[in-house]
Formats: sequence, structure tokens, C-alpha cells
Amino acid sequence: MIPEFKTPLVLILIPLLLAALWYMSKRQEEASFRFSSLSLMNQVGATWRVRWSFLPWVLRALVLVLLLVALAGPRKLLAQSKLTSDGIDIVLALDVSGSMAAEDYQVNGLRVSRLGIIKSTVEDFIKQRNDDRLALIVFGSQAYTVCPLTTDHQWLLQNLRQVRVGLIEDATAIGSGIATSLLRLKKSKAKSRIIVLLTDGVNNSGKIDPLTAAKTAQALGIKIYTIGAGTTGIVPFPVMDEFGNKHYEQAQFDLDEDTLKKIADMTGGQYFRAADTESLRQIYTQIDKLEKTKIEENGYKQYEPLFWYFVAAALGLLALEIILINTVFLKIP
Repeated sequence: MIPEFKTPLVLILIPLLLAALWYMSKRQEEASFRFSSLSLMNQVGATWRVRWSFLPWVLRALVLVLLLVALAGPRKLLAQSKLTSDGIDIVLALDVSGSMAAEDYQVNGLRVSRLGIIKSTVEDFIKQRNDDRLALIVFGSQAYTVCPLTTDHQWLLQNLRQVRVGLIEDATAIGSGIATSLLRLKKSKAKSRIIVLLTDGVNNSGKIDPLTAAKTAQALGIKIYTIGAGTTGIVPFPVMDEFGNKHYEQAQFDLDEDTLKKIADMTGGQYFRAADTESLRQIYTQIDKLEKTKIEENGYKQYEPLFWYFVAAALGLLALEIILINTVFLKIP
């Protein structure tokens, strides 16, 4: 197997080194003894020592080249692992309009706001997607990127916990939520790109129609899973009185299921109805199982360092050079 180098750029110095040595070898040293004529010297044939006088220079060059090769970190690959990851980019788009404060979900017999239980469920979903990049979008009257695509899920969770009703002006711009999600995924090179959009209302704001945004997602090959949250009919809605006490009023909020179904069908996703806490959790669990795309990637590599061979060879040649220049190639000062 051909060795590879940890720092191959060091090898660029080798031709520069050889050029410098060649230049130095061409420089003629001034003779220690001067003669009026070289005619007598020319009659004497060149000895083998003269013919091989370049040998120390060659050895010196080889020593320096070997040391540079050693410095480049030659190594041999011994083993390489394979890692399998899901390789999916997911945008979580959450409705934060005023109706998400309605408390028609229950946990352990206690009322919980729609947004509260959804945040808890989404948090569990995020923790299950260790190998994916995720982003968080919220929308009300307009859409807002809370967190771009990231593998830093702890940072994503911190941003999710700060999401609340009233963060954006009250309204429901589903089309804007989809459009902003698409911007997050447009440059993604993941094999699978999806949007999980949750809302409890009807599109009543924004300049982009939800179905027009869905057509764009279809053209880009991005699937949209839509979730209709909240129960139907009259629901308890918390209101604070002038003394800061909470009491409930009965309210009714419409949900445009037809549009959510069309969005999912157009893009190859699915529509889910989350009428209660358990169904909401099952929906995210089901999406987690549906979206699995295995990608095999190279993991850790184990190498055997080879630089010692080059260092040993360089030291051997250096020792030979020292012996030669102090014996057979000894020069008279």
C-alpha cells in the first residue's frame, strides 16, 4: 500500500532544497595553493577520489530530503471504521399565534397550553435525531428563524425553550412559514429534506399563499409533514384579570385541515391530526420512524507512522558522509 502523508505540503520544500544545493555545489572555492601554470597538473590523470568528489554532496542532499519526508509525516493506513448516519435536514416550523395559548391539552390531569405541550414533544423529537441537522422556524403574522440548520442540538433546545406566544404579532401566516423553511433548506445537500409544520389555525396573514409555497417545495423535492393541533369546538382559553389572576373563557378557533392535507399530498408528506397529548406524541414518533435515510461515512482511521524509517536512513547516510569527508575525501585546509 502506498503511504500517505499527514502534512504533504512539507514535500514542496524538496525541489527548493535540491535547487539550493545544486547552486552551492557549483560555487568554486578559492584554491588554497596557487600555481603559475596548471600544465603539469593536467598531465596527471584525475584520480577516483576526484571523480567521486561529488559523493558527499549527494549524501548531504539525500539526508536533507529524507528528513523532509519524515517531517511530512508518512504513515500507513491500518484500519478504518464505517459510520452510518441518517443524513437528514429537518426544519421544524411552529405556529406561535395567540390561539396556541389555549389549554385544551392535558398532562397528568392538568391543563397545558397547546404551545407548552408541543414544545415538550418537539424537544423529545430533537433528542431522537442525533445525526441530523435541524432548524427551528416560528410564525405568526410573519415567519422568523429561531435557529438555522445545526447539529448543535443543545443550542437548538435552548432556543426552543425561549419560544412563546406573543413573540410575533398575532396572526397565522402558514405560507410565510413554509417559504422561510424552504430558504433554510434551499442550499442543503442532504439526501432527504423535510419540513414538519404545526399549526392550529387558518392562514390569514402573509403575502404568500400556502399552496403556492407548497408547489415550490414540491419543485425542490422537499417533503412537508403537516400537523393540525388542538381539539375541535369550544376550548378553554386563559385570560388574566386586572389583579393578575388567571381564569378561563370559552373560545373557538378554526383549523383549515383541507389546506394542510393538500400541502402534505403535494409534497409527498403526510397530514396528522393532534387532538390530544398522546396523539401529538405519537405523530412525532411516527415521523421519526418514517424519515430514516442511512448514509455510510468513513469513521476513525488507525495509522502506523513510518517517519522513523526515513529518520534512520537519514542518520545512516549522515554517518557515512561524516566518515567519507574525514577519510578518503578529506580536504587540505
